[in-house]
Amino acid sequence: MQIQYNFAFFDEGSKREIRRATLKAIAVPGYQVPFASREMPIGRGWGTGGLQLTLSLIGKNDILKVIDQGSDESVNAVSIKKLISKTTGVQTVDETSEATLIQSRHRVPEIPLKPGQILVLQVPMPEPLRMHESSELETKKLHGEKDYSGAWLTLFEQIMKYRNMTTGADHPVMVQDRYVMAPSPIPKFDNPKLNGSEALILLGAGREKKIYAVPPYTKVESLAFDDVPFRPESFEGKSCKQCGADDTFLDELFDSDEGVAYYQCNDSSYCLSRMNRKFAAGGVK
Repeated sequence: MQIQYNFAFFDEGSKREIRRATLKAIAVPGYQVPFASREMPIGRGWGTGGLQLTLSLIGKNDILKVIDQGSDESVNAVSIKKLISKTTGVQTVDETSEATLIQSRHRVPEIPLKPGQILVLQVPMPEPLRMHESSELETKKLHGEKDYSGAWLTLFEQIMKYRNMTTGADHPVMVQDRYVMAPSPIPKFDNPKLNGSEALILLGAGREKKIYAVPPYTKVESLAFDDVPFRPESFEGKSCKQCGADDTFLDELFDSDEGVAYYQCNDSSYCLSRMNRKFAAGGVK
């Protein structure tokens, strides 16, 4: 017997509750809005927060893209894509520019997002102050008082020990000069893409039951000191072996046959589109 699901899996009441929390999050950029996280057919920690946002917002005319750390074909991305497409019937694509709704784990696409698009980021730990304060009540007070000394202290300790800020991912950001926010474990390379983004960016943490947002054209600044500025990952002098891109986030790989390291675009669909353009142009970069 075939099991029939409601459109987008959730019942309409659940969708409305999540949408209400989402609207609150958009109204107060960077503020973590609690919501009643639903049970999902995937384990918590595998993107349930982002998935709940996507399922509550998706419509029949949407075009969906799902990526996992830059890849459209990872197990996580394919599984989520199958669940959404089977319960909605919406079109799925790999090309970022064609999608209206993009769910991502730990990356912001290389192609600049445009008005009308929604980027949903999966978040494992939404509270940027959790490592300094275990109490949820206390972290709420700290946010209310705009007391972010703990976050600044962590960065200061890194500088004292390593002479630089060593956050590799999830580097905290200040949103609209008010709330310090965890941008999800995106690399520092992606932090500047949040500032003034033309697309709506939503962040969902299913296990922690929080939703927060960066509305279009919002000011987002990575925490840094005047004498130690924020520096994203640098790939100066390196380029993608496949498409030749030298302005993207690159993965370092190793060719066991040749015994040498090489670099490749982390964003697989961006790399493929560049390769196709090069091929169409006769191999000219």
